[in-house]
Amino acid sequence: MLNSAVEAVATALRDAEGSHTAISPVRPELGGAQADLDSAYAVQELNTKYALQQGRRLVGRKIGLTSKVVQQQLGVDQPDFGMLFADMAYGDGETIAIDQLIQPKVEAEIALVIKHDLTKEKHSYVDIINATDYALAAIEVVDSRIADWKISIVDTVADNASSAAYVLGSRPVQLADLDLVNCRMRMTRGDEVVSEGVGRACLSNPLNAAVWLADEMVRRGRPLLAGDLILTGALGPMVVVKAGDEFKVEIDGLGSVSTVFSAHTA
Repeated sequence: MLNSAVEAVATALRDAEGSHTAISPVRPELGGAQADLDSAYAVQELNTKYALQQGRRLVGRKIGLTSKVVQQQLGVDQPDFGMLFADMAYGDGETIAIDQLIQPKVEAEIALVIKHDLTKEKHSYVDIINATDYALAAIEVVDSRIADWKISIVDTVADNASSAAYVLGSRPVQLADLDLVNCRMRMTRGDEVVSEGVGRACLSNPLNAAVWLADEMVRRGRPLLAGDLILTGALGPMVVVKAGDEFKVEIDGLGSVSTVFSAHTA
């Protein structure tokens, strides 16, 4: 019964993404109040396999729910993760068509690119530091396929952690040259400052998020591999996106990254 529900929810979310149309929360289909994260991740895994079968290339993971406040709002005590594909990537300054999205928001993050496989059952700071090739400034575009963002942890996990796209800066920086805890982040929309934060906003240190992810990916059978990208989590509040918005993110030590949202696909 649950397997058929997982398949039905996976199809519904896939169709919602393809048609750019939001659907009702999916947690009732996965057991309502009894729904668990394993069922939600089973939905995500089905859609990951489907994407790979369609020829999409898996290039990394995003970590969500790295804010303790947001965790408390959703009644959970851990982050979540979603898959990142090559066709979700944008370069610094590139335009994103808002008509390909449903109800997007943006957040500023530190991205890590790893150079060694992370396959241990339990990873440490040393493992993550040794495996990190470089860091980049990043903007994540999140977009729920659940109407009006009325999500629980089960909804967002099933919906690939509400991921949609990401924009990477072009200045690779070694971890030794960064203060991951105290680096300041500033996001502007035009001339208006719309989000501010610091590295410690991400689970007290973005490396905490990366350690959690490395362990969780091994446990769930998709370990992080050399060349993979990690979006470690938001450094400040998410910001709602409208057509015509131009965002710029500046992070101490990492420089800047920007993107603009057009009304229609070029």
